[in-house]
Amino acid sequence: MKIQELILNNFGKFADQSFRTGDGINILYGENESGKSTLHTFIKGMLFGMERGRGRASVHDTFSTYEPWKNPGHYSGSLKFVSGGKTFRIDRNFDKYTKKAELVCEDDGELLSVADGDLEMILGGLNAGNYENTVSVGQLKIETGKSLAAEFKNYATNYYATGNSEFNLEKTLRNLDEKQKTLERKIKDSLIAKQAARERMEQEASYVWRDVHRLEEEHNRIAEEIRHRQEAAGQEETESRRVIDELRPEKWRIHPVEILVFIGIVVLAFILIAKPWNYLVSIILFLTCGLYVWNRMKVGKKQEKTPPEIILEEITPEEEKIPMEKLLWEQAHVGEELREKKTQYGNLREQLDDLDEVSEDYREYDKRRLALRLAADKLNELSGELQDQLEDRLTGKASEILTYITDGKYTRLLIGEGLHMSVMKEGRRIPMEQLSRGTVEQIYFALRMAASHVLHEEEYPVILDDTFVHYDDVRLGNTLRWLSENRKQVLIFTCQKREARLLEKMGIAFRGINV
Repeated sequence: MKIQELILNNFGKFADQSFRTGDGINILYGENESGKSTLHTFIKGMLFGMERGRGRASVHDTFSTYEPWKNPGHYSGSLKFVSGGKTFRIDRNFDKYTKKAELVCEDDGELLSVADGDLEMILGGLNAGNYENTVSVGQLKIETGKSLAAEFKNYATNYYATGNSEFNLEKTLRNLDEKQKTLERKIKDSLIAKQAARERMEQEASYVWRDVHRLEEEHNRIAEEIRHRQEAAGQEETESRRVIDELRPEKWRIHPVEILVFIGIVVLAFILIAKPWNYLVSIILFLTCGLYVWNRMKVGKKQEKTPPEIILEEITPEEEKIPMEKLLWEQAHVGEELREKKTQYGNLREQLDDLDEVSEDYREYDKRRLALRLAADKLNELSGELQDQLEDRLTGKASEILTYITDGKYTRLLIGEGLHMSVMKEGRRIPMEQLSRGTVEQIYFALRMAASHVLHEEEYPVILDDTFVHYDDVRLGNTLRWLSENRKQVLIFTCQKREARLLEKMGIAFRGINV
C-alpha cells in the first residue's frame, strides 16, 4: 500500500488543502503548530474513522480536538492510495449528522462498501490498534501498546494453524469463554429449576402421605365398626334361636304338645260352660288356636334374610344415625380412595428418584462445557508453542535492525514476556531500564519495524511524527538509510531540517513537502 494524496476539505486548521506524497522517503516539514500532527491524525481517521466520545470524554477526545476551526458542520476529507496495483479513494464525512464513508476504485469506477468490510479487506486486515503499534508512530509515542503482545499471540495461531490471518485467537478465546459462561448459567438455572421441582414434589408427597395415613385410620375405623355390629347381630340371633330350639324340635313348625293343649282347652270349654254359650266359646277358642297354628305353619315359608337385613331389622334407634349400608359404602369408597392415594404417592417417589439421577440435559451441558474448556486449553497451548516460534522470528528481525542502527554496538535484542526487552552487549545482558532514552526509542523502533515485517503480509507506509528527537546524527543517519533500503514509502513529520540535511549528505533521494 502507498498513500498518494491527502485532501483535507475541512479538518482541524486545514480547509480545502491537499498534499501529494510519493515513493521512498517523504519529509513533511513544518514549524511548531503548523499542523503536522493534524495530518498524521487525518491519515488514521481516513483509514479507520473517528468516533465522538460520550459524556465528559467527548470534551478532549480526538474527534473534538480536530474539529474544523471554521464551519465545523462540514468535517470531511479524502485519501487516495494504491493497493494491489489499483488506485482507491476513500471519502469521509465525520460530522455526526451527515456521517458517511465512501470507497471507490478510481481505475474502474467500482463503488465499494466500507460498512461491509471492503476497506479492511483491501488493507489486508490492518486495524487501528495494529497500525498504531507498528508502522504509525505518534509524537512522543515510540513505545508500543500492550495490545501488540496479544497481536503476536493471535498471529502465531493464525499463521501456523490456518496459514492466514483471518482467524482471531483473542476473539475466539473470548467467544469460547462466553459460551462456557452461558452453558454454566444454563446448568445453574437447570439445577435451580430441578431443586424447585424437588421441593414442590416433596411437599406434594408429604400432603399425599398425610392423606394416606388419614384414610387408613378412617378405613380401619369403619371396618372395626362393621365387625362390631356384625358380631352383635350374630350374638342376638344365636340367643333367640337357642331359646326356641329348647322348646321346639329343630325342624318342627309347631309342637304336638301345643296342639294337644289347644284341643284340651276347646273340649273343656264345651263341657264346662252351660248351653248354649258353650258352643260360642268353643268356636271362638277353636278359631283362635287355628289362627295360631296357621301363623306358625307360615313361619317356615318366609324368605331367608341376609345378615345386613337381619342387622337392619334389629338395629337400635341410636344406630339408625349411621345405617349399615352407609358404613359398607363408606368402607368401599374410602378403600378406593386409599388405593389411589397410595398409587399417587408411589408415583411421586419414583419421580423424586428420577430427579436424583443426572439428567440427559445436564450430561449434554457438561459434555459441551468440557469440550469448550478443552478447545480453549488447546488453543492456548498451540498459541504458546507457536508464539515461541514467532518470537524467534521477531527477535531475529528486531536484532538485525537494532544492530544496523547502532553500528553493531548491540548485537541482539531479547524480548521477554509482555514484550519486556533487554539487549546483549559483549556477551552481557543489559535491561532496557539501564539504557539512554535515545537507545530505548531505537529499540522500540526496531521492534515496530520487525513486528510490521512479521505480522503484515502487505507492506504499509511508515508514518513517523517527530520520532527522532533523541537520536544522535550517526544513529539517525543509520535509521534513515535502513528506511530507504527496506521500506517503499516513509512519511516523516518533523519540525527540524536535520533529517533532510542527513539525507542530502548521504545522497539519498527524498521528497520535501512544506506543511
